[in-house]
Amino acid sequence: MKTACLANCTKFDSVPRKLTEMFELPWGWEFPPGAKAIVQAGWFSLAAGLLELSLGKFRNVLLNQTNSVEAVIRNIASNVTVVIFQVHAQENNVVISFDKNPSVNTSGTGEDKGLVSILRPQQSVCTWYLRSLNANHVLSTAISIPYMEKDPIPGGCNLEFDLEVDPNIYLDYTLVDVHIKFAPANLGYARGANAPSCDSGTGQNSRWRLRYDVYQYFLPENELSEMVLMNHIRKMSEVHSIKANGVKVLSLTTDDKTNVYFSSLPGQGVIYNVIVWDPLWNTSAAYVPVHTYACSFSDLVDNCSSVSKLSTKIFFTALAVLGLFTCFFGHRFWKTDLFFMGFIFTGFFFFVFITRVTGLGYDVRLILTAAAGIIGGLLLVAAWWRFGSVLLCMLIIGLVLGFLFSSAIFFTPLGDYKVFRDDVVFWVTFTCVALMIPVLFFGCPRILNILACGIVGSYSVVLAVACYVFTSLAYVTLELLRRILNDSFSRAYTHVPFQTNDFIILAVWAMLAVTGVTVQLRRERSEVPFPPPPYLLWKRERERRSTNVLDPSHHIPPLRERIHSKLLQIKEVFQKEQPAGERTPLLL
Repeated sequence: MKTACLANCTKFDSVPRKLTEMFELPWGWEFPPGAKAIVQAGWFSLAAGLLELSLGKFRNVLLNQTNSVEAVIRNIASNVTVVIFQVHAQENNVVISFDKNPSVNTSGTGEDKGLVSILRPQQSVCTWYLRSLNANHVLSTAISIPYMEKDPIPGGCNLEFDLEVDPNIYLDYTLVDVHIKFAPANLGYARGANAPSCDSGTGQNSRWRLRYDVYQYFLPENELSEMVLMNHIRKMSEVHSIKANGVKVLSLTTDDKTNVYFSSLPGQGVIYNVIVWDPLWNTSAAYVPVHTYACSFSDLVDNCSSVSKLSTKIFFTALAVLGLFTCFFGHRFWKTDLFFMGFIFTGFFFFVFITRVTGLGYDVRLILTAAAGIIGGLLLVAAWWRFGSVLLCMLIIGLVLGFLFSSAIFFTPLGDYKVFRDDVVFWVTFTCVALMIPVLFFGCPRILNILACGIVGSYSVVLAVACYVFTSLAYVTLELLRRILNDSFSRAYTHVPFQTNDFIILAVWAMLAVTGVTVQLRRERSEVPFPPPPYLLWKRERERRSTNVLDPSHHIPPLRERIHSKLLQIKEVFQKEQPAGERTPLLL
C-alpha cells in the first residue's frame, strides 16, 4: 500500500500586506498560509507554499504549474486508519501526489482527483503535493476525509487503474451519454494489519458483501462559475452530506459491473459520487466526487456558454413562430395547420434516416431536414386538397400528438424502470401509448386537431427557448431521439434537473396550450368541423356550370376555342397595319 511520509519543509515569509490589498482573490479564496506571492505583469502566482489542513475541512487554494504546494495534516487521531485527500478544479487538470516528484503509481491527474493514505501505527501526520498540470492561477478546493477501521476503503481492490488503492471515479462524456466507472472497494482494517484479500472468496466475510449506491447532484441551471461548483461540490464529498443532498440513482452489488451510464446534458453541471456500504458493520465511505458539464470551456464556438449551434437556433426559432400561430389559429387556417404537422412528421423521420445511413455534418443534416419537412408539409396539404380525406390528415396529426404524449410519459421516472431498458418492451409500449391518442379521439376529429394545435404548437416555443436558455423540458423529445439514433442509449439513466427555469417554462407551456385550445374551441364551436377540400368545390362548380343554361358561364366557349382566340389576338398585335385610301392605279 502507498503511504505518505512527512518531508522537511521550509517556512516562507508571510504574504506582504500591500500585496493582499492590491490583488484580491475571489470571495472565499485565500493564499495558503506561509505562501510567498510574486506579482508579474499584473497577475499573481504562487511560488511555493505550505498548506495546513484539518480533517473534514475544505480549504481553497491557488495553484500553478511551476511550483508544488505541500499539503499537510497534523495531529491525526489514533482511531483514524485511512485518510482520503482530494482536490477539485473546474476545468484545469491538477496533479496530486504522495511525492514531490510524482510518478505514475503515486499520483493522479484530473479535475477531480484523490489519494488514499493508509496510516501506519503511531502515524499522526500526512503529506501530499499539489500543482496544476498546464495552467497558472488555477483556483481549486481541497479536503481530507478520515475513516475508521470498520469503514470500507473505496478503490481498495483496484485492478484496472494505476494507483494501488484508487478512490477516484473516472468520467467520460459525449453529446449523448456520460460514462462513469470506479474500482471496487475493500473491507476496512486496523492500523498495521494486513489488508483483506480481494479474491479470498465470495462469502459474507469478504468484500463481496459490499454494496454501492450511485448518487447524482445537479448544479443550478445556467451557472458555470468556479465558485458555484466549489460551493456545491462540498455537498457531495462526505457520506452524510451526499445522502442529504444527492439523489440516489441506483444500487450495485459486487456482482455488478462498476460502471454506469447517464444521459448527457450539455451546459448543465452535474456531480456524481458513489457510497460504498458494509451491511455487516453498517459503515460507509465515499469515493472522490467527479463533475462534468458535458461541454468544453475552451472551444471558441459551441462551448459551455453557447451550447446550441446557430443553425439550431434558426431552425427552432422559425418553427416556434409557425407553432405559435398554429397554437391559436391552427384550426381556422386549416392548410397552415396541415403544413405545420406535415413538416414535423416528415422532418423527424427524415432526420433519423439520414443520421442513420449517412455521415453528413450536423448543419447539412439540419438543412436537408428543413427541406424535407417543407416538402412533407406541402404533400400533406396537396393530399387534402386533392382527395379531401380528413381521416388521413387526422391520423398524421394524432400521431404527432401521440408521439409527444408518449415521450412525456417516458420522460418521467417511469422511463427509468429496468423493464424499459429492453428495447422491444420499450418500443412496443411507446407505440401503444402513441396510438392511443388518435384511437381515443377517432369520433371527434375537430377536438383532436385543436388539442394538437395547442399542445404541439406551444411545445415548439419550448424547444426554441431551449436554444438560448437551458431547460430540461427540451429533453422530453430529445431523449427519445437519442434512443432512436443510438443503439446503446437504453443503458443510460435519463435523470434531468427540474429547477426554477423549468417550472417557469412549464407554466408558460401550459398557459399557451390551455389558452390556445380554449380560444379555438370557443371560436370554432358554431363553425363546420372542417372546410370542404378545394378540389371538390372546383369539381362541383364545373358540373354546375355545364348543366345550368341560365348561368352566363354556361355560354362560355370551350377552353380550346378560348385559347385559339387569345392566340389570334396576340398575332394581330404583330401584324403591320394596312394604310387607308385607294391603292389601285386609275384606269385610262
